[in-house]
Amino acid sequence: MASAANFKPGDDTSSCSIFLSETVNGSHRFTVQGYSLAKGMGVGKYIMSDTFTVGGYEWAIYFYPDGKNPEDNSMYVSVFIALASDGVDVRALFELSMLDQSGNGNNKVHSHFLRALESGPYTLKYRGSMWGYKRFFRRNLLEASDYLKDDCLVMYCKVGVVTNHLECPKLRTISVPPSDMGRGFKDLLVSKVGCDVVFQVGNEMFKAHKLILAARSPVFRAQFFGLVGNPNIDKLVIKDIDAFIFKAMLLFIYTDKLPDVDEVESTTTICSSTVMVQHLLAAADLYNLDRLKLLCESELCKAINIDTVATILALAEQHHCPQLKAICLKFTANPENLGGVYYP
Repeated sequence: MASAANFKPGDDTSSCSIFLSETVNGSHRFTVQGYSLAKGMGVGKYIMSDTFTVGGYEWAIYFYPDGKNPEDNSMYVSVFIALASDGVDVRALFELSMLDQSGNGNNKVHSHFLRALESGPYTLKYRGSMWGYKRFFRRNLLEASDYLKDDCLVMYCKVGVVTNHLECPKLRTISVPPSDMGRGFKDLLVSKVGCDVVFQVGNEMFKAHKLILAARSPVFRAQFFGLVGNPNIDKLVIKDIDAFIFKAMLLFIYTDKLPDVDEVESTTTICSSTVMVQHLLAAADLYNLDRLKLLCESELCKAINIDTVATILALAEQHHCPQLKAICLKFTANPENLGGVYYP
């Protein structure tokens, strides 16, 4: 140990690290219709909401009409929020509310947010971990209250996922721009530099690069470099895709982005974005472009309404899109939508 006589004030140094916490908040509204039919399903039996995402994790609300605890003899309803995705030691704040449907705003609220400084965030250890109340509401009081209206309960859940990081002084930083690879490949397609194959689609010609096409599509790879492929082929006639859709598909192959309809429209072909995406989904399925197919499915989900759902459902069935099909069926199963759906 150095003696006081050897200590030099000029050698004294210091540093500072700051422990920062950030809360990512999100909420979900869960409606239980047919409460009277749910009663009697049994202690420990639950009705679960759709999963929703907050802070990068999936969550779900669990409602137990006859309670979660056998010792309560179905005298209480239980409500819990559960981690529905993989995660270890996820720290979060929670709020569970039963909404007053009389309009007076007397909601029954159990909030973890209000006592965050006192006890800190709750830690969920694994998928299925829960926070909530076995005795959320005495059942006879609930059934005589304004929380139950037209045999319907409405619950509201708020989740605040807490993330921590240690901020240390940054002596040097170098700014890294976003990737421009897609733009570079698109320039290569537009300039036609090094193109070694031509596609005839109707009356239009498209030049491209075999290696890039083969790298992106298993169908093109087999066509050019497979056991029965022809690496020397320099022209192909495409008969099962419209020219503007083939152009859109090429743009995706080179940029990895779903093109805007303005990029592919011509004076002879004008269509809506939804129609383009429908045709592009079929092309993606034909050429095994899985990411393009998912992008199209995602866009079509946003376009679902009573006028389009039948067409989109048929498209999902034809091109093996189970997620899109399930969303269409869920939409049509809603009593508010069923009567207005048009089937061409």
